[in-house]
Amino acid sequence: MTKRGGTEVFRITGARQGLADDVRGRQRRYVISMTVRTLSVIAAAVLWNVERHVAFVALGLGILLPYVAVVIANAGRETAPSLPSTFVPTPVRPAIDAPNLKKSSDQS
Repeated sequence: MTKRGGTEVFRITGARQGLADDVRGRQRRYVISMTVRTLSVIAAAVLWNVERHVAFVALGLGILLPYVAVVIANAGRETAPSLPSTFVPTPVRPAIDAPNLKKSSDQS
């Protein structure tokens, strides 16, 4: 990845995307969905007397897409990826049984 000045920038693993990049991506998705919406409304107008079923589908897409586009554009920033936990639990030590001690008189 390079910046405008031409210097190479390295991304930190697990870091969130920059705010400017996030806003730019959401704007791009919004413009693309609004372009699809405009094309579907134009297709509905052109196909109205030719193929009414397709025109209804295109009109329905043109009606629903603005809502979906706004919801996606206003969804906010992505959640930061979870990093591996640095917490290391203490190991469980098995209990050591006491050796069986026999009295010296019992030993023969």
